Amino acid sequence: MSVALITHPACLEHDTGAWHPECADRLRVVLRALEGEEFLPLLREEAPRATVGQLALVHPEKFIHSILAIRPEPGESVPLDADTLMSAGSAEAALRAAGGAIHAVDAVMEGWALRAFAAVRPPGHHAERDLAMGFCFFSNAAVAARHAQARWGLARVAVVDFDVHHGNGTQDVFFADPTLFYGSSHQFPCYPGTGSDTETGVADNVVNAPLPPGATGAQFRAAWADIVLPALDRFAPDLLIVSAGFDAHKADPLAQLRLETADFGWITLQLLEIAKRHCGGRLVSVLEGGYDLDALAASVALHVRTLMQA
Repeated sequence: MSVALITHPACLEHDTGAWHPECADRLRVVLRALEGEEFLPLLREEAPRATVGQLALVHPEKFIHSILAIRPEPGESVPLDADTLMSAGSAEAALRAAGGAIHAVDAVMEGWALRAFAAVRPPGHHAERDLAMGFCFFSNAAVAARHAQARWGLARVAVVDFDVHHGNGTQDVFFADPTLFYGSSHQFPCYPGTGSDTETGVADNVVNAPLPPGATGAQFRAAWADIVLPALDRFAPDLLIVSAGFDAHKADPLAQLRLETADFGWITLQLLEIAKRHCGGRLVSVLEGGYDLDALAASVALHVRTLMQA
């Protein structure tokens, strides 16, 4: 199965400091986990920079330029909020992260890969149209979805999100557009405070399945099987994009869901079945959260292995 792995060394240069959970070691362990012999068939590609025009499909140009203008000296940082900061390498990393998601879309639409995984950072699903927050600068998955429509003429694009935190940024972009679908499971209440099941979008194109702290893999699977997946199936997307966060794992320090590594394999299989029904099997996955390094590495390896084999 042709699967592209898209990343860039610049994503390691977003320096959040020794104390920060969204650190470069996250990407290092992911890439190490994908070095084994079973992953040799991956089509390895460097993420290009997103252009201002591509980012402007989602974000106002004034906001884009304001982020890209923040270029601290090496060793210094500029905080944007309590947990989102920019270092000397952050602007370049953010361009490569969004560009990696865009390149993943192009890979599957051009047909040289059936599926693609963008192993990039900083993550994106908390970034709203004109607000960087929650470790995120640009809304990578939302930009990729808009790019799929703008370049490839796709009528209906879906983003689904199994990160433990609700993707308020993606929802913000999609909420009033019936040609886009956003589906999410997440801990609730939890950061960022959005994601109630009453948030349904302009045409029921937003589907949230909140899970209480302590919810297990069985509850996670039921939420997807009963709520998110049927709605996604009804939407019948032309392309499926996954915001792949692995911080719902029971070992993760930033929230209190109790998923096992195997649960990420299960949800990947379910999403692939929907991609086969509606998208010719095309699926793009973009890394979001995951802050226990061992759990992150194991979960990503299973996710990508499933993309390759199923």
